[in-house]
Amino acid sequence: MRALCITASFALTAFVATAQTLPAPQAITDPKQIVSKPDARVEKNLTIEKLYMTRQVAGATWSPDGKTVAFVSNLSGRLNLWLVASDGGWPTQLTVSDQRQVNPAWSPDGRWIAYDSDNNGDEISDIFLVSPKTGQVVNLTHTSEIAEEAPTWSPDGRYLAYIVKPKTSSTFEIDVYDTVMRSVKHITSGTPKDRSNFDPIWSADGKRIFYTQGTAKGTDSNIFLSDLENDSTTLLTPHEGEKLYSADDVSPDGKQLLITSNAGNGYDNAGLLDIATKKIRSLTEDKWEVSGASFSPDGRSLIYRANVDGNVDLYVYDLATSKARVLPVAKGINQPAGRKSPFSSDGMRFLYNHAGPTSPGDLWVYSVGDSKSQQLTHALVGGVRAEDMVEPALVHFPSKDGKWTISAFVYAPYNLPRTGEHPAIVYVHGGPAAQTMNSFNRFIQFAVNQGYFVIAPNYRGSTGYGKEFQDANLFDMGGGDLQDVLAAADWIKQTGYVDPKKLILMGGSYGGYLTMMGVTKAPDVWAAGVPIVPFVNWFTEIQNEDPVLQQSDLATMGDTVTNKARYEDRSPINFIDKVKAPLYLLAGGHDPRCPKSEAQQVADAIKKRGGVVELKVYEDEGHGFSRVENQIDAFKRIADFLKARVPPADCSCTLNE
Repeated sequence: MRALCITASFALTAFVATAQTLPAPQAITDPKQIVSKPDARVEKNLTIEKLYMTRQVAGATWSPDGKTVAFVSNLSGRLNLWLVASDGGWPTQLTVSDQRQVNPAWSPDGRWIAYDSDNNGDEISDIFLVSPKTGQVVNLTHTSEIAEEAPTWSPDGRYLAYIVKPKTSSTFEIDVYDTVMRSVKHITSGTPKDRSNFDPIWSADGKRIFYTQGTAKGTDSNIFLSDLENDSTTLLTPHEGEKLYSADDVSPDGKQLLITSNAGNGYDNAGLLDIATKKIRSLTEDKWEVSGASFSPDGRSLIYRANVDGNVDLYVYDLATSKARVLPVAKGINQPAGRKSPFSSDGMRFLYNHAGPTSPGDLWVYSVGDSKSQQLTHALVGGVRAEDMVEPALVHFPSKDGKWTISAFVYAPYNLPRTGEHPAIVYVHGGPAAQTMNSFNRFIQFAVNQGYFVIAPNYRGSTGYGKEFQDANLFDMGGGDLQDVLAAADWIKQTGYVDPKKLILMGGSYGGYLTMMGVTKAPDVWAAGVPIVPFVNWFTEIQNEDPVLQQSDLATMGDTVTNKARYEDRSPINFIDKVKAPLYLLAGGHDPRCPKSEAQQVADAIKKRGGVVELKVYEDEGHGFSRVENQIDAFKRIADFLKARVPPADCSCTLNE
């Protein structure tokens, strides 16, 4: 809901089964099996400053000759473009800007790297080019009221395809920019206001573009083919009912699309779509989230990724033998990296991003020849030790209504006695179509290091667990999903470590909304609340948010007039007089998704009745904070607030189970 772009996984109609069963991970179901491990090496030395100086490493792209990788990082305190030799070395900064830059794509001739950049988080991006040799920057689009995002080069390097949306529009269209004639061609136009187009993919001959069109509700999508020579468009995935189809890559011979789909069994799976016949062959039929990634340059194999309960592995699928093997890379979150392909041009190396709970995301290069990986970037800075951080436990518990099994990650601090005196944070992810995964979370690791237990649930509506689970909170936002969050609070209390009077509710975006729902609908449960960039009033949110999200909210909650009672009941601002917990709110001044006026409503209402609330607005940020100094300031404020309001138990005793 809070995401402006549909990046999820999508669907299939006809199948030839080649099922592969992914093993289910072990999960703890008994709270008493959660253990604070003894470890004399662990020190309480993780500070907010240290953790937020660990680097972010984001989008990447290969140079055509395979010698260099360009990537996005905040090494300088801003998300700018950097270059590093593909066989390792010291990175050099390519762009210097106060604004964040994303989605780098190296041109086929090697002369330019395209990217997009917005202004203080307003998400009204322009497309830029930068010379990797001279650092010269050119703004191609210069449109202050129109967002252009995610550029991708045509094979001949003359054209750039990207998604585009006027500020007042609810629809993303696809345009192509001619870098020679400096002209724009509209690939899509007149798309209905409750649909948007994403992820343009060029055929190898540059004559066709494949793209995905999805509904605002997020439950239905299709793949289209645009023939650039005769200006025709063909629907490749006709189907009945709500099913999801997305295009991931086109084969080098232009005959097949690698796609992701939930049409087979209600779970995302990888498949191949024959472009001429429109027939689809499934590559996987698992009941986890499996999504396509990329064909190899020679077209003999492809890569897909499998998300099994919050851990992601990469698989190589051999098209001749129809067999898949998992890449021998470290466990955690492994994602293909590189626009337009994670493969080097010769197909001998593969770029991926690896992150784990004790290691920030870094770029790695996998060698096809010897099946070995080399780390390319190093995000974990000196002074932050992996041994001081915690590997979470995967836990499962039943929802309160008995309809679902809820998955969560539990972080237990080291060296604590089971005395029922420790505070705990229920950490709620945003989305809601998103998932808490076994990845690096700076604030969680800080809190656990200081003595806070943390449980991070994947409530109904989360991705990763199939269509039925993801759709379970449609027209029920703030209802069953809130009950799942409360069930997580009940579960962590049963470990025997946690003081029931020291529970904290915290989350960002939709997680901030559920935080506000929690402190208003279950006020006696919480000792403190931390809503980060929340929305609190469905009516004002829909009135003021970006039009894309407006359509999403209307599609998932219903018409505001017909369903007025539902909207009122699920707007926590209407129950603000019930709040007992002190609150600390954060907001971004340029946030187009959850405008700062939402958080301001809470601060004004609680102050009016003499309650305890603090609000910090970062006027140079949007939906979440990209500037390192703002990240440090924001989470230091939260840390100080929690230590003052819900301090960790001062324990100098020995561990006694």
